[in-house]
Amino acid sequence: MFIVTAKEMYDIDRYTKQKLGFKNLLMENAGRAVCEKIYTQITKTDKIIVFSGTGNNGGDGYVVARTLINEGFHVTVVQVGQDEKMAEETYFHKQLFLNCDGSIIQCNEETNVSELVSKHDILVDALLGIGVKGRLREPIRTIVSKINQAARHVISVDLPSGLPADEEGTEFTSIKADYTIMIGAAKVSAFLQHTAPYYGKWDVVSIGYPEKAFKTYVSRRLAGSEKFKTSMPKRLFDAYKGNHGKGLVIGGSNNMPGAFSMTVRAAIKSGSGLLTAATTEKVIDRMAAVSPEAMYLTLAEQDGFISSESQLSLGGYDAIAFGIGMGREEGTRLFLYRVLRESECSLIIDADGLTHIKPYLDVIRQKTQPIIMTPHFGEMANLMDVSIKELIKKPFYYSFKFARDYQVYVVLKGRYTIITSPSGKQAVNRTGNPGLAKGGSGDVLTGITLTMVMQQDMDIFDALCNACFIHGASADIQVEEAHSTYDLTAVDVIAGLSKAYRTFL
Repeated sequence: MFIVTAKEMYDIDRYTKQKLGFKNLLMENAGRAVCEKIYTQITKTDKIIVFSGTGNNGGDGYVVARTLINEGFHVTVVQVGQDEKMAEETYFHKQLFLNCDGSIIQCNEETNVSELVSKHDILVDALLGIGVKGRLREPIRTIVSKINQAARHVISVDLPSGLPADEEGTEFTSIKADYTIMIGAAKVSAFLQHTAPYYGKWDVVSIGYPEKAFKTYVSRRLAGSEKFKTSMPKRLFDAYKGNHGKGLVIGGSNNMPGAFSMTVRAAIKSGSGLLTAATTEKVIDRMAAVSPEAMYLTLAEQDGFISSESQLSLGGYDAIAFGIGMGREEGTRLFLYRVLRESECSLIIDADGLTHIKPYLDVIRQKTQPIIMTPHFGEMANLMDVSIKELIKKPFYYSFKFARDYQVYVVLKGRYTIITSPSGKQAVNRTGNPGLAKGGSGDVLTGITLTMVMQQDMDIFDALCNACFIHGASADIQVEEAHSTYDLTAVDVIAGLSKAYRTFL
């Protein structure tokens, strides 16, 4: 599934109509595809009211209304806007609706919108499409407000009317939908903290846009189960441990052994071939019994933290994860700098490592091996010297900018985790639930990420998408079968990896 901005969707639509000759088919396809989803939300006894505008979204609304009437549903259309402003194709489908004995109420100053809405069980919102920018003008703004107050169940076509499709819109008045049926592709705003709630539950329907068009204009997609299934390397019958990666995890401190332990355990459980944990002697003593599969290297310490004087050979590894539970001491910062300079394989930087790395971003830019950074929003805001509030508004933009400027892979962790490559390719992960909003979840993700990055023939970007997907999928399965979002722990997510792999592979 692709994720688009308004401009990208317009480009895809124009390409499909002008170059491929789909001009008179897409609106009909859209309305019918939307109806297939609407059928799951309604019954024959429901009274349905469709609010249609004069643009293409309104045209989709007329196709929906005609299709529903032809299937025996009780449907009324409210037209908002005059015919002289109506798009040609929308006007055509309005006439078809009327020819099928459809009923239209022309909305004007005398129309009691609240009363109309309250007399119906289902409201289909086809007022405005993806071209909205800024605050709504009257009378649309008042109509939207009254719909929100009076409607029992709202189904929006493509996106809730008034909602921006992109990151740019921060001030808006929008329909708040219970269910949204997006056309052709998911919209960027479905994955933003301040706009996602307006969509309610959502689906995407295909209406004939070719994949070639999406690949031409779009570099964003969903990190879904199908991609996971096709990109995960199959384990060969005659495989040996070296085929599945030799990894190193560096971190831990005497006061924070748990985070480091969870990263190690997650890496082992998710399928690493050989794993070495480099940490302080006390942490090793605590971990050895619960993670006997790992090998251990003792690092020099100072006051319970890894010392800058620690000696560690970094050769022979496929990937290294650094920073988990290691603290923010000066010695650990200097040790990170050594690892950064001397490592010659993929390097994953997380947790305290992200705090230490900021002075060395120019060094990172010069590295030739893949560098992967896995910040949450607070850590990313600190790295980029922007406020968390600003980052929340434009996470795709800032992830893209940071990845491009420093030539790193970024995994921006949140309700919708955004994965970005140095070339600007992006993916969003939807798996996971509020049970992951606890300490340790990110440490587990780092361990899984290490394993995925080490797999033979695995593209780094796909590896990161797969790590995020299976991490969230494990949490979802655990909550569905054995836990609640209250009691789910990071250790439970590790335990759930077995079922997640069996489910999707």
